[in-house]
Amino acid sequence: MRIGMALSYSGGFKETVEELSDYEKAGLDIVYVAEAYSFDAVSQMGYIAAKTQRLEIASGILNIYSRTPTAIAQTAAGLDYVSDGRFTLGIGASGPQVIEGFHGVPYTAPLGRTREIIEICRKVWRRERVQHDGKHYQLPLPEGQGTGLGKALKIINHPVRADIPVMVAAIGPKNVELTAEIANGWEPIFYMPEKAQEVWGESLAAGKAKRDPALGELDVVGQSPLAIGDDVQGYLEFGRPMAALYIGGMGAKGKNFYNNLARRYGFEKEAEEIQDLYLDGKKDEAAAKVPQELLEKMSLIGSEGHVRERLAAMKESGVTTLNVSPIAGDHKGRLALVEKVKEMAADL
Repeated sequence: MRIGMALSYSGGFKETVEELSDYEKAGLDIVYVAEAYSFDAVSQMGYIAAKTQRLEIASGILNIYSRTPTAIAQTAAGLDYVSDGRFTLGIGASGPQVIEGFHGVPYTAPLGRTREIIEICRKVWRRERVQHDGKHYQLPLPEGQGTGLGKALKIINHPVRADIPVMVAAIGPKNVELTAEIANGWEPIFYMPEKAQEVWGESLAAGKAKRDPALGELDVVGQSPLAIGDDVQGYLEFGRPMAALYIGGMGAKGKNFYNNLARRYGFEKEAEEIQDLYLDGKKDEAAAKVPQELLEKMSLIGSEGHVRERLAAMKESGVTTLNVSPIAGDHKGRLALVEKVKEMAADL
């Protein structure tokens, strides 16, 4: 099981990157850089590539709407080049609040666009002339659109790899099926190992049945806050505001993917209460309604024995990369947590 860590996109970036060499030495395998509606992730990943030597670097995630497919492919090839083949392209659909609100682009056909974007990216990385006649993207533009002067081009540079790994963030049944079919990795949010088979098993099986064996096994990335000790149980509370934000506020009634996931986990009543309170501006009350069971089973927080049990549950459910958020008062403490969880994972 690989151990990864997400970098915060809200302040302290340079300071955190300066510490990454210590995490490399501690055994951290991969670092994820989010974008959301913060600073762009690409410039930050280039900075990380210059400051590290072994650590893999992943976008976690770039949305599929605000860049053209070939711009995404160029970006991935460029980051793979400056990192000497250490880059993973993480993409996802995000949601209509960000895509239509921040980027001003219609949030349409996330599944179809994801499939076509991955096809186009892989053509670019193989240095094929980019010709694509899809429902959502046509390259070059067909006759009657634009000037008519478009040419089928191939990327000038020779990418370091023609098979840059592609990871897709997905939680909906059809999107998870698509991911299992065509992607190298899958990153679900709010991963609860005891419910993974029940919620996603059918979709994963359907996608894998159509999967090209050349892609290898699907890398499953589980996310968890991490704290180890006999007095860390209170850290679970740190997860309440974010869970409430996503379950309650990331979308309207009937249009919130994270709320739907909580319902599929069996928390129908709580999901409805959280959303009603959050949309009514009662954020603290919404956070108080987040089920304790959900917080506990998504986390690696507790005694060493408890964390070992949770790691085993993660592995048994199919997790191959664990993306942790170490919780400690200083860099030394966070570093010790990464070293410890790396050691514990190696013992599984």
